[in-house]
Amino acid sequence: MKNIMAIFTFLMVLSIAAVAQENIYAFKVNTLQGEPYDLSQLKGKKVLIVNTASKCGLTPQYEALQALWEKYGGEDFVIVGFPANNFMNQEPGTSEEIAAFCSENYGVTFPMMEKISVKGDDMHPLYQWLTQKSKNGVEDSEVSWNFQKYLIDEKGHLVKMVSPRTKPDSPEIVSWIVE
Repeated sequence: MKNIMAIFTFLMVLSIAAVAQENIYAFKVNTLQGEPYDLSQLKGKKVLIVNTASKCGLTPQYEALQALWEKYGGEDFVIVGFPANNFMNQEPGTSEEIAAFCSENYGVTFPMMEKISVKGDDMHPLYQWLTQKSKNGVEDSEVSWNFQKYLIDEKGHLVKMVSPRTKPDSPEIVSWIVE
């Protein structure tokens, strides 16, 4: 009986580890233009995922994100923005309004997705994966504010979460991109 329990326990641990090995490539989202965007197309690239908002004190981070995209974006690195209205109604706009705001004010050309929820009962499955160690295999986190960043390696695995107040062009993020 002890052997059966040991085998059962081992299989349970193995199955939990297998679930945690899921990567970002399992997710599909939509762009601001409503086009399907399969995150599996990012295989082999480092990815910075960031939840954004147009009416936030941290909104000027769009400028640094765009500069980072212009300097490092392409074959090896991509930024993916996810507008979210989870914090004090700071992203109330439609997809069209968000796209216009990003383009007109910050010249954003990195991929921007449709508005999603990054916390709460209606949290998007991608953000469930990003914030739950049982799914990402790395760490639990909570999206604390707009412009929180998640670093994803070339194999689609979470590396770590970076605070909203950490600027996109910080040494911490740039050194991760270029390493």
